[in-house]
Amino acid sequence: MNDTLKRVLAVLPLIPAILWMMFAGPAWTFLALVLGATLIIGFELARMIAPGEALLQSIVIVGTIAVASTRLYTDDPQIMQGVMIGVAILTLVGALIRPDPVEKAALRIGWMFGAPIYGGMLLSSIALIHRYEDGGSWVLLAMLVAWLSDTLAYFSGKFFGKRKLYPKLSPKKTVEGALGGLTGSVLGALGVSLLLIDALPVHHAVALGTICGVLGQSGDLFESLIKRSVGVKDSGNLLPGHGGILDRVDALMYASSGIWLYAHFILGLRPAG
Repeated sequence: MNDTLKRVLAVLPLIPAILWMMFAGPAWTFLALVLGATLIIGFELARMIAPGEALLQSIVIVGTIAVASTRLYTDDPQIMQGVMIGVAILTLVGALIRPDPVEKAALRIGWMFGAPIYGGMLLSSIALIHRYEDGGSWVLLAMLVAWLSDTLAYFSGKFFGKRKLYPKLSPKKTVEGALGGLTGSVLGALGVSLLLIDALPVHHAVALGTICGVLGQSGDLFESLIKRSVGVKDSGNLLPGHGGILDRVDALMYASSGIWLYAHFILGLRPAG
C-alpha cells in the first residue's frame, strides 16, 4: 500500500463525522472535538519540548487545555489573565524543580510558557467561528483555505517549483509553490463566499483568503521550525501517513485565527443567539 493511499484511508472514516458535527450535530459535539484535538496537541508539544520529563510535560498539557477552555467558556479578560499568570507560575515551578540542562533552560522555559498559547489559543479560534450564524460554513472556510493552499502549493511546487522559499526550515518548499498555495486559499474563500456565506462579500473573501493563505503557510513553516529545533520529523504518529494532529492542523490553526480576527474586528460578527 503506497503512502498516499494510507493517508487517504486514515482520514476517510473521519470526514462524515466531522461534517455532521460542523453542520448538523449539537454544538457541544464540535466543541468536544476541538478540545480533544487541543489535548492531543498539548501532548505532542509536551513530548517535543520536554522528552522524558513527566512534570514539565504535565505543565505544558495542563496549560494548553486551561488556555483553550478559558477562551471558549468565558469572555471575561480577568479570568484569562488569571489563567496566564497561573501558566507562568507553573512554568516557574517546573523550571526550578527541573533546571537541567541549565544551558538550555531559557529555551525550555520559553516553550513551556509559549506552547499553551500556541496550542491552546490558536486552535480554539475554530470553535469560536463555529458559533457564528452559518457556523459550519465558516469552519468549512477555514478548512478550505488551509487545505486548498496546501494542495495547490504541493502541485505548483512539484511541476513549476524552481526557487527555494525557506531552505533552512523546509528544503522542498518553493516560491512558486507558495504562490500556488496563495491562489488556492483565495479560490477557497471565494467559493464559500459565493455559495454559502452571505455575510462574506466577494471583496472581503479575496482579502481574507490572501491573509489566511499567508498565515497558513507561515504556520506550516513555524511548525517546521519547532520540529527542527527539537530534532523530530513529525509531531506524533497518531494518523498513519500523516504524523501527528499538529502536523495536520498547523496551517488550520493560523487560518482559523485569521478568520476569527477578520470576522470579529473587520466584519463585526458576533456569535449567533
